[in-house]
Amino acid sequence: MALRLVEFLVPTDAADEVAGLLEEINAVHSWRIKTADERLLVRVLLDAQETEALSDALMNRFGHSDAFRLVLLPIEATVPPLKQADESPASAAESETPSEPARVSREELYQDLVEASQLTPIYLIMVALSTLVAIIGLTANNVAVVIGAMVIAPLLGPNIALALGTTLGDLEMVQRAVKTLGSGVAVAVLIALVWGVLFPVDPTVPEIASRIQPGGRDVVLALAAGVAGTLAFTSGVSATLVGVMVAVALLPPLATMGLLAGAGYGTPATGAAMLFLVNMTCINLAGVVTFLAQRVRPRTWWEAEKARRAIRVAVALWTGMLLVLIVLIWLSGSAFRLE
Repeated sequence: MALRLVEFLVPTDAADEVAGLLEEINAVHSWRIKTADERLLVRVLLDAQETEALSDALMNRFGHSDAFRLVLLPIEATVPPLKQADESPASAAESETPSEPARVSREELYQDLVEASQLTPIYLIMVALSTLVAIIGLTANNVAVVIGAMVIAPLLGPNIALALGTTLGDLEMVQRAVKTLGSGVAVAVLIALVWGVLFPVDPTVPEIASRIQPGGRDVVLALAAGVAGTLAFTSGVSATLVGVMVAVALLPPLATMGLLAGAGYGTPATGAAMLFLVNMTCINLAGVVTFLAQRVRPRTWWEAEKARRAIRVAVALWTGMLLVLIVLIWLSGSAFRLE
């Protein structure tokens, strides 16, 4: 797990209390500095998975103080390099007890996904560009170009943010993610529809035809990639997101639906729409379950109660939607195929 630097300001008379809190975590190193405005600046170097416990303890104690402020910073390197200590009997005994989850803190995860789900002009431009790339790849039957549209993947962030907002019971985050996701979907469909109306579309092109008949393998793939995408965010290993973006491709089926609908191929367009809905549903369902498995929870008990209600509703909604889609896929059989 990567290192993080936690910096926080507290009143100077809280020095002893801070020292007690630091004794309860596995900090690599800590520093204390008295500031000019009579506050205590504390810097703590520790594993990323330890930051949530520290920030929760500090918020519980100093969160209502005007003098308190906490900042979390990533660490690229530290010199001299840290040595791995040999496991002692005491540490071995501790390892048998429940430990902190191997993930970044709730606050870091929240900030990352807030940024990934902002409705900005840049986001809409990225959706438009990704849609155009997907359309060109689909109509030209160019797999490499379609993969390029998958890698841009502007719709992945809002979906994972929606899952996190549900897990934390954060209605504001859920609303923001839904608004951003809906806007992106609308832009993508509109561009594809216009293209389908203005230019000829051949529904028998393999890259298009392969996205009009979803099956059971698509469901399994989307669930697995949804878990992987969530783990990529919680572990802070963004490099793995490229593979997830390709595995759960949201834009190509969306572009396929718009192209076919614009060209007048209603039934095949329905198949592409179902594939998009399968992918989106599986990402959100897998995201919520993965966040729960990694013990991503609100900090306070009243927030936790609100989150439990939101989770029950969301899991029931996504599960029900997935079951309906599976039944529709099974009943459709070869209905979406082009003979």
